[in-house]
Amino acid sequence: MSNSTHSMALAPRIVESSSVRMLHYGLLVVFGVALIAISSKLKVPLWPNPTPVTLQTLAIFTLSAAYGSRLALATLAAYLATGAFGMPVFTGTPEQGLGLAYMAGPTGGYLAGFAIMAWLTGLAADYGWDKNPFKLGAAMLVGEAIMLTMGALWMGYLFGSDKILAWGVGPFIVTDLIKLAIAAAIVPAVWGLFARKR
Repeated sequence: MSNSTHSMALAPRIVESSSVRMLHYGLLVVFGVALIAISSKLKVPLWPNPTPVTLQTLAIFTLSAAYGSRLALATLAAYLATGAFGMPVFTGTPEQGLGLAYMAGPTGGYLAGFAIMAWLTGLAADYGWDKNPFKLGAAMLVGEAIMLTMGALWMGYLFGSDKILAWGVGPFIVTDLIKLAIAAAIVPAVWGLFARKR
């Protein structure tokens, strides 16, 4: 079985025998966009961060590990396109602006990084790493590092290089690692339940 033509991720495996596969995939993309949008608005206190954080990265990690690379990337592309067309799906919208104007602001680098993070996490799932929390966590960590780097560099471009670490990385690294660990544990656990039911 070639990983280039067949994903081993959870969601594609569930619908692989369906006669309406494309409809299922379309519904999964719509569900994913809605979940990411909702999670971007949900703020929870997460120690040691003094301010509440959103559940957006947790949702993206979990969805991507369940969806595989192609479906994860399609979902993030649809999410970004939805925001670009002015829908209030991003954190801080509509209060801080909408559409492309918002995406060109301080969070623009992170938004672009989300797509790469999702694709890498989904790629790990394509190769079966989503059954092992440590392998999956390692892939997520690479995606997280790329996303934070892109976000921090864009922040530095907008506000000066001295803000790269203080504004672009520092406020997010610890809490994102906590969310990464949670996501890395969720999908293998779901796989275990799925395997027992089969």
